[in-house]
Amino acid sequence: MATGHHNVHPLPQTNQLRAMHTIIRDRGASRADFVFYSRRIIRLLLESALDQLPFDKHEATTPVGETYDGLKFAAKLCAVPVIRAGDSMLDELRTVVPDVRVGKILIQRDKTTKLPHLFYKNLPDDIADRHILLLEPMLATGGSANAAIEVLLEAGVREENIVFVNFIAAPEGIEAVHRVHPAVKIVTSSVEQRLNENAFMIPGIGDFGDRYFGTTDSAVVR
Repeated sequence: MATGHHNVHPLPQTNQLRAMHTIIRDRGASRADFVFYSRRIIRLLLESALDQLPFDKHEATTPVGETYDGLKFAAKLCAVPVIRAGDSMLDELRTVVPDVRVGKILIQRDKTTKLPHLFYKNLPDDIADRHILLLEPMLATGGSANAAIEVLLEAGVREENIVFVNFIAAPEGIEAVHRVHPAVKIVTSSVEQRLNENAFMIPGIGDFGDRYFGTTDSAVVR
């Protein structure tokens, strides 16, 4: 899991996390199991991502009249899922932060050029003043991730205010993102071994969006 970059934050590789990954990586896993255990891992990812946000000191008076020296969120937050797989992460975030502001980005790879192409964006007017949770389950080559980050930067978001939350990440994708955007924080549940010659993650998880939403039985993702 070593990445060599201080802005990569993998989840602790506990036995429980590895057991959940074992279930959802199995090509024979039912959709019900895939969704159930993916949601559990996504919740862990989001809690870790929220911990990357700034906090201010804040005191609370306890029921016994004592003072607790605590913390509170210091920043305005916006979630930006990359349609459509990122929507699975948004559903879980709303259970943690029900009133979170939401933007949307749709990026797809051109079948001819293989380059990412922006098809749609809808961002809050004040997004430049917010800290961003960019939600996209898969980080493989990093092309689509960099394209999404560029959309946010063009809208005035500061690079250091972006937390990129993904389910699994290839070392090549992490390197591609941080070569261009070193201040972006990456939170992931697993750093994979590598990409193969077809840019598929090894050992991989399949097409996350298709498996989560039940649109295909495909076991491969770029």
